[in-house]
Amino acid sequence: MKISADALLFDMDGTLISSMESVVRCWTRWAQEYGIAAEDFARVPLHGRPAVEIIAELLPAERIQGALARIEQLEVEDVSGGVVILPGTKELLASLPDGSWAVVTSATRRLAEARLHEVAIHPPLLVAADDITRGKPDPEPFLLAAVKLGAEPARCAVFEDAPAGLASGRAAGMRTVALATTHELAELAADVVVADLSAVSAQATDDGVAITAGG
Repeated sequence: MKISADALLFDMDGTLISSMESVVRCWTRWAQEYGIAAEDFARVPLHGRPAVEIIAELLPAERIQGALARIEQLEVEDVSGGVVILPGTKELLASLPDGSWAVVTSATRRLAEARLHEVAIHPPLLVAADDITRGKPDPEPFLLAAVKLGAEPARCAVFEDAPAGLASGRAAGMRTVALATTHELAELAADVVVADLSAVSAQATDDGVAITAGG
């Protein structure tokens, strides 16, 4: 599929990088520290959601802030060796014009910066959980990124691996490219689905960025 866009908006985990081993390791330790039963922890999805939402399903309101600080600390300390860059990421980002892309993540800014630094990704714009009031699947994160990049939503392309993120991009009125890195194909509703970013190429044109996704 060919897409013409002025801005490319990338989710972080599962799209540009993978930190799943670190996520599972840190959240498992966190759950043990907070005395959360294994069966209760297992029923709460972790991927693609702000930590505060996950914690709110497991702990009473008065414990949320302390628990949030603890999981952030555990994950930041686990960055070294716990983050790997996914196929195609470096090549695609290197081909993009300056100021034409952003990372839009459900992670906190501190954690996102630590993970991106670990794999030497330096986005011109980072929209993190700290910057918004409503996380994915609400369109707010991607709409904020579009405003900051000076791009109309209809001229933005969202790259996501999670159903909630794809729903966020669609709700924002943007084109969506799903990566089948963490979810089954049947769960991915998007304009086009690819295996990973190695199936995506981009070239600067007089009309923005010409994106080719898939065959």
